[in-house]
Order: sequence, then C-alpha cells, then structure tokens
Amino acid sequence: MIINKYNKRAKKINSLLCVGLDADISKIPERFFKLEFPQFEFNKWIIEETHEYASAFKPNIAFYEAHGDKGIKELKMTMEYLQKKYPDIFTICDCKRADIGNTNQGYVDSLFDWFGFDAITLHPYLGSEALKPFLDRKDKGCILLCRTSNPGAKEIQDLYIQRSWPLNALAGKALWLVMAEKVSKSWNKNNNCMLVVGATYPKEMKKIREITGDMTFLVPGIGAQGGDLKAVMKAGLNSEGLGLIINSSRGVIFSDNPKAEAKKLCEEIRKYTS
Repeated sequence: MIINKYNKRAKKINSLLCVGLDADISKIPERFFKLEFPQFEFNKWIIEETHEYASAFKPNIAFYEAHGDKGIKELKMTMEYLQKKYPDIFTICDCKRADIGNTNQGYVDSLFDWFGFDAITLHPYLGSEALKPFLDRKDKGCILLCRTSNPGAKEIQDLYIQRSWPLNALAGKALWLVMAEKVSKSWNKNNNCMLVVGATYPKEMKKIREITGDMTFLVPGIGAQGGDLKAVMKAGLNSEGLGLIINSSRGVIFSDNPKAEAKKLCEEIRKYTS
C-alpha cells in the first residue's frame, strides 16, 4: 500500500507534518530572484530547512502553472531534487483533478509518472467510473475531497440527502458524510484512497474517523486558516496513532524562520502522539 511509505517516514522521525511547497512568486524573498530558477531555489531552501521534521511535502500545482513552462520546469526540478535527496519523504500534488476517464489518463501519466508524485488530490463529483484511471493505480495515492477547510465549504458539503430521494440508504446524511462512506466502503478496493478533511471542522472529522476506520486524512487548515491542532489530533488519530497528514504551507514557508516554525509544529504534534 502506498500509504505505508508515509507511515514508515512518520514513524521514523515521529512526525505527521506535511510542509506545503506553495511557492507563491509574489511572496518569495527577493534574494531568490537573483537566481535563474527562483521557485526551485526557494523550494530547495525550504526543503533543506524543514526536511528533518517533514513526513510529506505538498506543492500546490497552481503556483507553478501560473508561470507557464518555466513554472512547470521548476516544479519538475523540485520533484527530482526530492527524489534524489529524500526519496523516503511522501510527496503530494495538490491539484484537485478530475474529469472524464480518458482525460484523467492524461493526468495520471503526467502527475504520477512524469512528475513522480506519490499521491494527488482529486474531486469526487464525477464518481468512481470517471476516476477509475486514478483508483486503478495501486502504487499511488488518491486523496478525495471530503470536508474541506475553507469557510464556503458548507454551501455544498452541508447539503443533506432528502428522504424523498430514491437513494434511501443515504437519506438524512450530509454530502460530506456520504462521500466519506462512499470512498471508504466502495472506492477503496486497492487500499490507495485517502480523504481531505479540514482542520477547521474537528467535529466532522471525528465522525468521519468513526466511519472510515484507519484511513488516512490529509488535513489542511492548521496555521494561517486557524485550525485547532489539539482538537484535530483528538478527533483524527487512527488506532495506530497515525492516519493524519497535517499540512502547513504559508505558516511555515513564509515565516521569518521556516526551520523553527516546522520544528515548533512538529513538536506540538508529538505532544499528542507520544
């Protein structure tokens, strides 16, 4: 199972921290623009500052696509650097892809095979049939959006299945709950599925944990978005004391001292896992 790679790293360094490599070019320190590849050089610096505390790194592809072929090149350079120097660290592409099946195969070829990511984030709305090219990859991770951390998530994710609908087994359940059940009970045939569950909704996270067993959650929302780490750890740890990939992006990489911030967050996480 691909999640074993993350679990092995997490146990090795006693950390559930994921550092988001969201190299927003408008926020990168000026000194990196003296170099040919500023996003890559910034990422390399962040990796070296934080790798001893990180079980995963997660670039958001939008920050690289925004700069055309050079941005894509710098993301590829970042991945090659990680694969060469820190091959045991889990890598996630935050790209939220999903389309019809034949289009998804192109994403599979690009993100899994060319870039070499261990896992990617996916929209579940088109259903398992459309996501089949991703789900069929037993060697890669599929991280499905379930209960996201943004304030506007409630607009859709809190919609309830009405009892008048023909889907009687789902009646009375919020959409995020239906998604948690669907992914964990039906789509996870290859044991390669995970869920995005935001730190800003710990009550929902507790319910999702009860439904999904030991499935791993990618947890955005700690740091800049104000998620409560203590509440997340209490609600989300699985029976093995794992099951969480706790992401911090801006709060670490654009701080005055990324190494100190990564260490601080890692040590906070350890308080609840020891």
